[in-house]
Amino acid sequence: MYAIICTDKDGALEIRKANREAHLAYSAETPVVYLGPFLDDVSGDMKGSLVVLDVDTRAEAEAWAANDPYAKAGLFQKARIERFKKVIG
Repeated sequence: MYAIICTDKDGALEIRKANREAHLAYSAETPVVYLGPFLDDVSGDMKGSLVVLDVDTRAEAEAWAANDPYAKAGLFQKARIERFKKVIG
C-alpha cells in the first residue's frame, strides 16, 4: 500500500470545494482504502488530504496522484507518497 499526504496551498479552500465532488467520484472508482481531509485546528476548514491506496507499486500511486482532480486543479502546495504497511485496523 501507499499513502499520499498532501498540503493545500494557502487560501485554496474554494479550489478544494469546487473540485470535491469530482475528487470523491474519482476516489470511489479506484483502489482507495481510505481517505479524508486534514482539518485546521482553529477554523475546522479542510487544509490537506490523506489517501491510502491498495496498489503494488510507487508508479501506480504516482499515477493515481497525478490524475486526482484536486491535483489537476492545482490545489496542493506539496504532496508526498510513502510506502505504507497496515499493522492495526
